[in-house]
Amino acid sequence: MEIRRRNNVTVTGCVDGPVLLLAHGFGCDQNMWRLVLPTLAESYRVVLFDYVGSGRADPSAWDERRYSSLDGYAQDVLEVVEELDLREVTFVGHSVSAMVGVLAAAKSPGRIARLVMVAPSPRYIDDEGYRGGFSAADIDELLESLESNYLGWSAAMAPVIMGNDDRPELGQELTAAFCATDPDMARIFARTTFLSDSREDLKTVSVPTLILECRQDVIAPREVGAYVRDAIPASRLVTLEATGHCPQLSAPQATAAAIVDFVGAA
Repeated sequence: MEIRRRNNVTVTGCVDGPVLLLAHGFGCDQNMWRLVLPTLAESYRVVLFDYVGSGRADPSAWDERRYSSLDGYAQDVLEVVEELDLREVTFVGHSVSAMVGVLAAAKSPGRIARLVMVAPSPRYIDDEGYRGGFSAADIDELLESLESNYLGWSAAMAPVIMGNDDRPELGQELTAAFCATDPDMARIFARTTFLSDSREDLKTVSVPTLILECRQDVIAPREVGAYVRDAIPASRLVTLEATGHCPQLSAPQATAAAIVDFVGAA
């Protein structure tokens, strides 16, 4: 299948500029980057896409076995990179996509030259000596609720994930994005996301890496950002003056500025 159509690939910005590949998280699509896009497009060639099972990607390409592992999403990334013959790519991954980027960089070090991890988490479930933010029971309850009533779960959880109670329109936008996702595909992506443990994969990262965390984030607490920084020697941790799990929407100027500063200095 033609990759550009399969993943709804969009290319914009400065034709001859360095390449930024923007990857969305669970329940979202490339539209989540629209507020940072004008700034990034001034100097960079910006490539956006939707994972199969999300946004306007071709649903006929869905394969439950492939997308039951983060490796399947990393394969989407690599196939887009190879289809467009992208090199020296800065991969910008939001939430679970930060870990997808880690996997993709390990598989194709010649093409992915830098990582930007926006609100990353290598593991959502607490473990001995590690705080992911959720107990195993929390995640079991979350997944049970999602699987039994996806639309109800979306309406309840999206505003919590987004934070920014004083800006309800942000929560409403995330709710709409969740609700636009096919429930059966979303259930698989959710299990893949919230049950993943990518801590060992962090040790494979050898490229310059920027970690962007928010001052307050119920999905990826501050301890997670510090853990990721400590696990990746060539990394820098920046705490944005933002709340919630989606700073590209709640603090787009600060998010874009941090990306530009990092890529320019790397």
